Amino acid sequence: MSDYKSGTKCIQSGYIPENGELRTLPIYQGTTYKYNSGDHLASLFNLENAGHMYTRISNPTVAFVEDKINDLEGGVGALCTSSGQAASLIAVLNITSSGQNIVCLSNLYGGTTNLFSVTFKKMGIEARFVNPSMSDEEIGSYFDEHTRLVFAETIANPSLDVLDIGRFSKIAHSHSVPLFVDNTFATPILCRPIEHGADIIIHSSSKYMDGHATVIGGVIIDGGKFDWAQSGKYPEFTNSDPSYHGVKYSEQFGSAAFIVKARVQLMRDLGSSPQPLSAFLLNLGLETLALRIIRHSENAYLVAKFLSEHEKVSWVTYPGLSSDKNYTLAQRYLLNGYSSGVVSFGVKGGKEVAMKCMDALRLAAIVVHVADARTSVLHPASTTHRQLTHEQLKDAGISEDFIRLSVGIEDISDILADLKQALDSL
Repeated sequence: MSDYKSGTKCIQSGYIPENGELRTLPIYQGTTYKYNSGDHLASLFNLENAGHMYTRISNPTVAFVEDKINDLEGGVGALCTSSGQAASLIAVLNITSSGQNIVCLSNLYGGTTNLFSVTFKKMGIEARFVNPSMSDEEIGSYFDEHTRLVFAETIANPSLDVLDIGRFSKIAHSHSVPLFVDNTFATPILCRPIEHGADIIIHSSSKYMDGHATVIGGVIIDGGKFDWAQSGKYPEFTNSDPSYHGVKYSEQFGSAAFIVKARVQLMRDLGSSPQPLSAFLLNLGLETLALRIIRHSENAYLVAKFLSEHEKVSWVTYPGLSSDKNYTLAQRYLLNGYSSGVVSFGVKGGKEVAMKCMDALRLAAIVVHVADARTSVLHPASTTHRQLTHEQLKDAGISEDFIRLSVGIEDISDILADLKQALDSL
């Protein structure tokens, strides 16, 4: 499907039925597979033939969805996981262990920041946070011989900073490490980071990909362009894996070494696999992704414009606004400058007034979620980013008056009317 446009891939890619088969993706709801010979099963465990060994490692329904997402992102392979957090965990642990470190941007989603700074610390992995406004030289000082990767978000949650993918790709590659990019907010419809130099892509598929707040999930996509053997820093790909009968991933799987190792080693051991039904529901969301993300973006732009002109609003952040500091980067990296459906803003009066504003909304719901079809709102500093220190909140661009508005695909006149009545009630 590589020659088709993204809108077509969302519908047609992945599952391609043969003569007389179901037209739509079937649910292979099971754990176990039957084989006609012991030799055939042994060949699967030897990674000599393609096939399914056990649903913890792979499943036909899940595999079809992985193929679709991989096609959308332009990678060499994908691995679906039980959540976005699991995707980040497996992706990083695939090349990082105790005594090593990773360089991360300071404006990451709060859950990711906590995973890296607290849980990884317990594993002996150090997360070194850098501000994207630093010079290349300053950022370079955070690297050493134990640095394994750079981790960033295409559109940061919730500051909405747009990543200069080309710049950070050059920085990472100059130190012979890959660039990992969480592309959740942009989705492959608005941005394909691999085309701009990123190496590994991560998604929380629970957001725009699912689009309906029905199923938790994550996915890792391998760009296949980083040469693990040539870099000389990753013996886990070039040396024999004692946990998998001595396989050498780079030698046997070439450009797909990363994603194969993530599946047969990390997914096998951690068991963070998605259920077939979850993959089926995710696929239903993916079929309309190309339509929805444009509607989200168009609605969000009009919301941001309305808020920027309201007397009770102190500031607005939305990369699609020409006045926004991220506008130039949005035009460079995001399809037609579309900047997803999330708008960040503050109201005059600080946290107390921000809370009153959210409580006054009728259409928009206060929920711990973002990026689905329904308009929702949240105060990050007291919820999703509550675990961060004051300094971490500042580095992430989150103030006490910060409101994150996830603009849905409802009629824009109703969304604007809801915001107007809430602001007028303050």
